[in-house]
Amino acid sequence: MIRLIAVLLAWLTLAGLNDVPAVNDAAIMDDGYPRQLSDFAFFFDDHAQEPNARVHAYELNTPLFTDYAVKQRWVYVPPGQRIAYAPDGTFEFPVGSALIKSFGYPADFRDPDSPVRLLETRVMLRRPDGWVALPYVWNADGTEAVLARAGRRMPASFIDADGETREFSYRVPNQNQCKGCHQRDDEIQPIGPSARNLNNGTRLAQWVDWGILGRSPADAPRIAVWDDPATGTLDERARAYLDVNCAHCHRRNGSASNSGLFLTYEEPDSVARGILKRPVAAGRGSGGHDFNIAPGHADRSILVHRMESDDPGVQMPELGRELLHREGIELIRRYIDAMPAANDGQG
Repeated sequence: MIRLIAVLLAWLTLAGLNDVPAVNDAAIMDDGYPRQLSDFAFFFDDHAQEPNARVHAYELNTPLFTDYAVKQRWVYVPPGQRIAYAPDGTFEFPVGSALIKSFGYPADFRDPDSPVRLLETRVMLRRPDGWVALPYVWNADGTEAVLARAGRRMPASFIDADGETREFSYRVPNQNQCKGCHQRDDEIQPIGPSARNLNNGTRLAQWVDWGILGRSPADAPRIAVWDDPATGTLDERARAYLDVNCAHCHRRNGSASNSGLFLTYEEPDSVARGILKRPVAAGRGSGGHDFNIAPGHADRSILVHRMESDDPGVQMPELGRELLHREGIELIRRYIDAMPAANDGQG
């Protein structure tokens, strides 16, 4: 339905038959930070999150886990511009582009028609001097989101798919925390939009159809959907999960590069991926274990210990998680337990 609305609005705009305002390119490009999300005009109905004519909704094969939040993603590219396709890493977006992502919760995950309460919308703006990441927090009735550069804590609750009520303190990251996760080679970069995480047979071609991506080659890489066995092996799905949820920091040019643990999908070195790798620094984070991944022994693996912790000084990821991702942990446990056990000196 969203795509149909966008196509209709685009046609009406070309025909000069609608009064929907264009996206505010000046708000994206100029110095300073717009106070309200509506200042960008990404949506012609902010409350309903119905995107403007050139703002396109998209999905990822394996998305980042954020406390079970329901996420909606959009991309905007200014008229006459194109994204440069790249087989590796994220695409090169032209100046004036924007990535928009909203987070929220339905009251009850068992009810597909349960309305979603919006908590925040994060935007990334491609300005002449690089990317800028900004968090916007929604008011109680979901009619406006206001810039919150210092971040915020917000009470959140929902009934999960098993009927359990989950109540917790949702954390909106501050601007520096946004930068920390998105930083590569001392520059802020997008994380999600890459050929391998968009390619499911139709999505890349859709970006070309929208006129915002230069090309969609037939041999574009693809990563598995973490929770869909039909899309890949256990190894492929687990590595896709780690790539999306951990490798924005744990990569050779990421903020956690000094750890020596590199969890990008394409990393060829098994030790660098954590297998029989000893931690750079021991302590509470290690849980008394010797290796990041002890093949055949999830219970002895630092990686699992930190995924299962809710201690702020131990847990991984450090940001964007207050709740344990039970299903993700189970996947990584099965991935490690399925590895042939090595002689690690522990019998």
